[in-house]
Amino acid sequence: MNNKYKILVIEDESNIRSFVKTILDTNGYQVLTAGSLSQGILVYSSHYPDLVLLDLGLPDEDGLSFIRKIRQTDSTPILVLSARTQERDKVLALDTGANDYITKPFGTAELLARVRAALRNRHFENAQGSDAAGRYTVHDLEIDYERRLVRVKDQEVRLTQTEYNIVALLARHAGRVLTYASIIQAVWGSSDAGSIKKLQVNMANIRKKLGSRPGEKNYIINELGVGYRMQDEA
Repeated sequence: MNNKYKILVIEDESNIRSFVKTILDTNGYQVLTAGSLSQGILVYSSHYPDLVLLDLGLPDEDGLSFIRKIRQTDSTPILVLSARTQERDKVLALDTGANDYITKPFGTAELLARVRAALRNRHFENAQGSDAAGRYTVHDLEIDYERRLVRVKDQEVRLTQTEYNIVALLARHAGRVLTYASIIQAVWGSSDAGSIKKLQVNMANIRKKLGSRPGEKNYIINELGVGYRMQDEA
């Protein structure tokens, strides 16, 4: 591709940094690297990359500080690469403003899929301000935003207003993990003691109506203990 996407990798472990850089280079991306948070901010402000791959455990400051700083002004996609596997760490990073969270160790295919999803999602969000098509399609699922219509294999799926709002929200951020709290806030506007249960009940109904089956690749993926993600590719 002539117009290469620029990706900034902020990672203090040189072997991981080199591994990620090689994968991205081989797949046609332009790669910038940094080994600390301060260096990462310097490179970011000089080159304005299309995407950032960010380690949280940096030598000079926690990677969450980078997310907070960037989110004050920019919506550049940020994918966290971290050895922290606790659900609370994932939720904190996502709620702070990360677009996705990949746990180390990770495979080449997964990394590239998450990168593609984040870049597509950004392209979709940028297009929305101008002449975005009011449709979303993946596999056999089609969403017509203007008509508030959902189809699977050309058959209309009858959703309640709340169910539709959840599906449309996930589709508009396809490929990105939305935490339970962010979905609840967007759909209901507030949270209460029963909010997560309410979301789970609606999600069970949605999946049933969309024809989701255990063990199959379904439209909506549950990131256990964290949130939900709409599939963005076959």
